[in-house]
Amino acid sequence: MTPSRILFVFLSLSLYSSASSLSCRWMEHRFRHFSEKTFKLLDTMANNSTNTTEDAKVEDTVAFPDHLYNQASKASAEDKLFFMAQVLEEMVSLFEEDHSAASWEENTVEKFLILLSRQADGLRSCIGSHGHKKKSKKLHLYFHRLLHHVLERMEYSAEAWELIRIEMKTHLMRAEIELAAPLLNN
Repeated sequence: MTPSRILFVFLSLSLYSSASSLSCRWMEHRFRHFSEKTFKLLDTMANNSTNTTEDAKVEDTVAFPDHLYNQASKASAEDKLFFMAQVLEEMVSLFEEDHSAASWEENTVEKFLILLSRQADGLRSCIGSHGHKKKSKKLHLYFHRLLHHVLERMEYSAEAWELIRIEMKTHLMRAEIELAAPLLNN
């Protein structure tokens, strides 16, 4: 190899590694900020709620998908980011359902959905151009079951939405735990 080719390879690798680290600056600088705002909005929704769910739980048919999170935690950084982005996107889809029975302020719900979408976009920006993976069917089915076995069966009641809100807070906490690990070192 000629010295000019070696220099070209070196510069190419340097630019590539710089671009890779820049693509995940969002995780380093923005994720925590967005996450904190999202939790605050969920708590605001609870404070504005007249719903009662003291003894209510999401049915066993819609058990929290711990096994999917366990798989994701063992996956590569990109796969983990892709999974967490899908979780956020599924949450957005769920909250776009008729939530008029919940006593939440519409403005709060809109801000919450915008933040979730921005977080999902931010996670996807860290994946890079080769991040076109298949979405998890099992995760999608879990959210589908929440829709049918909780919201529809409970006729989109305020109590059903409070159950969903609590379940989504659990997802956000789990996502924060998974994403707190040094992703780029995988």
